[in-house]
Amino acid sequence: MKGYVQVYTGNGKGKTTAALGLSIRAMGAGLKVFIVQFLKNGDYSEIKAMEKFAGQITIEQYGAGKFVRGKPSDEDVKAGRKACDRIAEILKNAEHDLVIIEEGNVAVMFNIITEQDLLDLIDMKPDHVELVITGRGATPAVIEKADLVTEMAEVKHYYAKGVMARVGIEK
Repeated sequence: MKGYVQVYTGNGKGKTTAALGLSIRAMGAGLKVFIVQFLKNGDYSEIKAMEKFAGQITIEQYGAGKFVRGKPSDEDVKAGRKACDRIAEILKNAEHDLVIIEEGNVAVMFNIITEQDLLDLIDMKPDHVELVITGRGATPAVIEKADLVTEMAEVKHYYAKGVMARVGIEK
C-alpha cells in the first residue's frame, strides 16, 4: 500500500486526538505504528493507553517537560535533535507502516528544529509509510509537501472560560 504525508494543523483542538485515533485504526488493521512526541515529557494519558499495545504501537517522548516560551533552551534543542535523529532512524529502517511526528510543526515554530529538518524527514519517508505531522503553525513549505492537510479551526473552546487541560480529555 502506498503511504502519504498527512498534516493536522490549526488552532483548534483535535490534532493529536486525530493522529492517535489513526494509530488505533492502523493497529486494528495489523499495521505497525511509531509515534514521536516533540515537547512532551511526562504522564500523559495516551502514554498509559499505548503501553497496552506494546509491540504494535511504540510511543517515545522527546520533550524537556516544560512549556517553551521565547528562545528554546539548549535542553529543548538537544531533545529536538535527538527526536529528529530517532525519526530518521525509524524511517530508514522502514519497519513501521505509520509514523506520527506529534507537535512537529510546533517544534519548528519554536525553533527547536528547523523547517528544513522536517522537510528532510518528509523526503526520507519510504514509499509504503504513512507519515503524519501534527501541531499548529504548519509552514507553507510543509503544507506544500503534504498530500493531505487538515486544519482544525477553533470556533469555541472552554479554555476561554478558564477550563484547564483535563486528564483523559486534553492530557
